[in-house]
Amino acid sequence: MSRPLSERRSSGTGEKMEAAAAERGPAAAGGGGVAPLGPRAAAVPERLQRREAERQREAERRRQEKAAQAVQEEQSGFFAAAFSRERAAIEALLGPGPGEAEAEEALEEAAARLQGLQKLLTDSVRFLAPYEVRQAQEALSRLQGALTAKRQQLQPKKRFAFRARRKEAESAPPPAPAGPLPAESAPPAGQLPAEGEGSGPPLCGFSRAEAQTLELGPSELLQRDVLLADLSDCRVLLRGNPNTLRVRDCRGCTVLCGPVSTSVLVDGCSDCLLVLACQQLRTHRTRDTRIYVQVTSRAIVEDCSGVRFAPYTWIYPGIEGDYESSGLDRGRNNWNLVDDFDWLARDEPSPNWSVIPEQERITQWD
Repeated sequence: MSRPLSERRSSGTGEKMEAAAAERGPAAAGGGGVAPLGPRAAAVPERLQRREAERQREAERRRQEKAAQAVQEEQSGFFAAAFSRERAAIEALLGPGPGEAEAEEALEEAAARLQGLQKLLTDSVRFLAPYEVRQAQEALSRLQGALTAKRQQLQPKKRFAFRARRKEAESAPPPAPAGPLPAESAPPAGQLPAEGEGSGPPLCGFSRAEAQTLELGPSELLQRDVLLADLSDCRVLLRGNPNTLRVRDCRGCTVLCGPVSTSVLVDGCSDCLLVLACQQLRTHRTRDTRIYVQVTSRAIVEDCSGVRFAPYTWIYPGIEGDYESSGLDRGRNNWNLVDDFDWLARDEPSPNWSVIPEQERITQWD
């Protein structure tokens, strides 16, 4: 029995559609599959993957920065606690003692602990903020001044001999325009000691001289505080081991100094050549000055311009013994690690100081 014409047409059309679907493959037949993506559509997941990888890298970088900051804050907190504790111990040792013998022992212990405190600061400067370094160095300077004053206090006092002193005064020549500052010299009334000088007057040095060669030897310098002030076009040779050195308001001078046990302060100088070895170096209000230095901590400049640095190269007979008595480590020199308190941009060098090129450095000083 034959089927109706309309049924036969429908069946033929369905068979043709099935055949066409079979040729296109299973993805098209029955609509159960996904058609292959074109090149443009395939690039979308790759961009997403790259974006996700970048996001993960950025998240990891932030995590590492946060961890490093936490470590730095922890180290800074440890330093502050240790420094404060040790400073209090030194201040207690320098306070009133029960007797002279006990005071001598306390003084030696205070000196040893002060050196340890300086080493703590030197080892910690890499993770401390500049203002923390400045505060610690100022505290060390105050402690050093107190230690020096205590040493002077414990020194045996000379007997009063009126006749001998009168004879000495009568035979003494008129004062020279420049010479070592006497131990008895005190600053004028109302004048405060310079920053870092401690409470007592400087023990030796030179002032108000022009175009002279000025010298002090080992016996005059050993563990004493030295002040050079208001010198012009002078050459100063300090062969020995001072305790501290202050160079103030000098112009066109050359200063060569042996190992300084603690700190050197350069303030208000211009067009000078300074050759220094010390634990701390602070340079204030100074212009167009070359500094050949060995320093065991980071040097500091503030309100300066045209300051140039090179390593310390001066040698003289007896310098090895002066290094030994000073306690400085000859193998450690941070001559080119300088903190400029007026330049806080860490990604750009300070325009206020620079390094002297090797071909321009002085190697012979005599």
